[in-house]
This record gives sequence, structure tokens and C-alpha cells, in this order.
Amino acid sequence: MQLEGKRLLILGGSRISCEIIRHARELGVVTAVTDWYALEKSPAKQLADEAYYVSTADIDAMAALVRDRKFDGVMTGFTDSVLPYYAALCERVGLPAYGTKEQFSLFTNKERYKALMRRHNVPTVADCRVDLTRFDEAAERLRYPVVVKPTDGSGSRGVTVCHDRDRLRSAVALAEEESKSRGVLVEPYLDAPEATVFWLFDRGEYHLTLIGNRHVKHNQAGELPLPAGYTYPAAVLPRFLENTAPKMKEMFRSVGLQNGMMFMQCKVVDGECVVYDIGYRLTGTLEYINLRRACGYDPMDMMIRFALTGAYGEPALAKKVDPYLGGRYAYNVSLLCRPGKIARISGLEEIGRLPGVVGAVVAHPEGDTITQAMKGRLAQITVRVFGEADSVERMRDEMLRIQCLAHIVSDAGEELLLPGVEESDFEGTLYEQRT
Repeated sequence: MQLEGKRLLILGGSRISCEIIRHARELGVVTAVTDWYALEKSPAKQLADEAYYVSTADIDAMAALVRDRKFDGVMTGFTDSVLPYYAALCERVGLPAYGTKEQFSLFTNKERYKALMRRHNVPTVADCRVDLTRFDEAAERLRYPVVVKPTDGSGSRGVTVCHDRDRLRSAVALAEEESKSRGVLVEPYLDAPEATVFWLFDRGEYHLTLIGNRHVKHNQAGELPLPAGYTYPAAVLPRFLENTAPKMKEMFRSVGLQNGMMFMQCKVVDGECVVYDIGYRLTGTLEYINLRRACGYDPMDMMIRFALTGAYGEPALAKKVDPYLGGRYAYNVSLLCRPGKIARISGLEEIGRLPGVVGAVVAHPEGDTITQAMKGRLAQITVRVFGEADSVERMRDEMLRIQCLAHIVSDAGEELLLPGVEESDFEGTLYEQRT
């Protein structure tokens, strides 16, 4: 599929959107970024071929920009809040969108999509709605610990783990501030292993691409545990394919999903994936790097082609999709940093020479600051390293080696890296590949 010279407008200029630009350039595409941030606060604008300062929420102005500058496609990436504007813009100017405004509204509202899952018998974490006006009544019914979250937030913003009633009130107030609808859900905090399920939708066909163990760490007192790594394929894969995937596919059909990507974050309870969060979009896990190497297709490239042509341009996709990764294993080491200004990142060259490493993405380069406000949020992930192996033992050893080689030092000379994956993370969590 010839994309040379086609023009792509990317909505939102955060650093992770640079991944879209890098892939688009490999395909010969001219890239542009728009949002209302100044150039120095919009890393993707600095990398793109063109930069604009039109707010993604101003549909009239964005439509004029698309027409005046003759863009062939529009794309957004990793933030739920931009998705409704993306759908509205594409509808206005007649360009392809992988989802509709209603579908994005559904899958960015935790209360609505969890109700949908229950209608289709898809396991999901129990919840109740809480607000400050009837706080005492709601708080009286809860059993701690609980997780408080905005109904329509993403990126762990406004999410708090509460072990007692004293913390609950401030957590509800924070979640209300982060929610456009001022809605707050409270769930029981399940101290259970985690997994992430990845889907790819193609013209109404639903492909399960991966299930990975999400190795979260309680390495910051009082904060939400964050992922220090992912390993694929997870041991829950066969049971999920047999019991849960058919129910999810029926759920997708019921709301008319056609194209795009979806990830589901789950707690693993008695061997079953219990969903607690969904994203109908690209995810910061960047699992497409693992899929390109292991299976020979790249969902990021496919999404770019779709934006520009209305088709993925990926022949024989169904034959390439293999959540068992052809008998091999894959991983993602997510290096988390405590708050501080990053003065030096070292070890990446040595890491790049390890036999299984296939790539690395720096989310926060030297000079960036991990702020106190980022604590307990995915924004603390500073570097992601991706790799593959032919055995669990080799994957374990390489992931642990990466953590030893990496050093992220503050301007005060302090090591900022938080503790990461441990040997115990590999015990019983991975599907035993048969050779």
C-alpha cells in the first residue's frame, strides 16, 4: 500500500505520540501535530514535520485546518479524552475513524462499559458509585481496602487505594476533580496478580493478539502499584480463549465494533481474568513492538494506514495473529522512577546488545522531571525495553539483567530507579510453550 507523501494530522502532542510520528515516517508519511500547547511543552510537535496550535476540542477550527492543509487522514493515540473529538472531526470532514462517537463514549466510561460486560456475563470487578453529597451513607457500607477512581479517567489519574475511611473522602474529591462528569466509582481492592488482554478488530472480526502478565509493584508506600514489566504469553491464555473470549466477542458485536484496538486490564482470580479497566485505543504498553517481531504484523502501522486509506493493508492478518507467539516468549521491562530531575540515563547501549532485546523507548529523556504529581501514575515509567526469548529462564535472566544495567540518576546524584520485576514474578505465571 503506497503511502508516500500522504499527510497525517495527529491530535495531541505528548511525548508518546512521537511513536506515531516515527512509524508514519517509516511509511513515507508527512506528519503534523495539533493541540493548544506551546512548542516547548509539546514534544511531538518538535518532532513532526508541521506543528499547529488548534485545540483538539475545537471541531470547527480543526475541520478548517484539515481542509486548508489538505490532510489525508487524522489519528489520535494514547489519551481517552481526545477520542470523542477525533470521531467528531473525522465525521465532519469525511475521513476514516476506527470507532464512532457513541462507541468511544461507551468505552471511556467505566460505569457504562462495566454494565455492558455484566449483561454479557464477562467477569468484571464489582463497584458502587460514591459522591461527597451522600458520603457518610456510602462510606458506611464499604469494606477496606478499596480503589477510588473517576468514571471517565485514564492514565491512573485520580485513582487512589484507600485502607480506611479517613483517606476515602479526599480520594473521592480527587477523583471528582479528574472526572469530566464528576462521577466516582469505588471498587474492592483485589490483591491479586494482573494480566492485560489485547484485541485487534478488523471489519467486524475480533482477534485476540496477546495476553500478558502485568507485573505490578508495591514499591511506593500509599501509592497505586504500577507495572514494572510484562511477560507473554500468560498462563491464563488457554482458559481465557475457551471461557471468556467468546463472551467478549458477543459483547463487541452487540455494540457494532468494526475496527481499532482494545486493551483490558484484569485481575486474575482463581485462574480467570476479571476486567477492571478498558481502553479502546493505542496503549502505552507499546505491545506492537513485540507483535512485529514475534508475529510479523504491526498494529501501529495498521492504524496509520487505516487513518489514511480506511483499510489496514495487512494481508492474511488472521493467519498471522498468534497469541501463543509461535512457541516463544516476549517481554517488556518498564523502568519506573521516583520523583526527581533526570540528569543521566546510562546502560541503554549495553542493554541494546543483549541477545533478546528488540527495542527500547525512552518516555522521559535526560532533562525531564518526574514530578510529585506523577506518583502513582503511569507517567512514572521512564524507559520501556522490549525483547523475546525461547524459554522462561532466558527471559527471566535477561529482564533481571536489564534492571541491573540500567541507571537513571538525578541532578542531585541519586539513583531514581524504583525496584522492578523479581524472580518470583516468573513462577507459574507463564504458559508453558511446547517445543
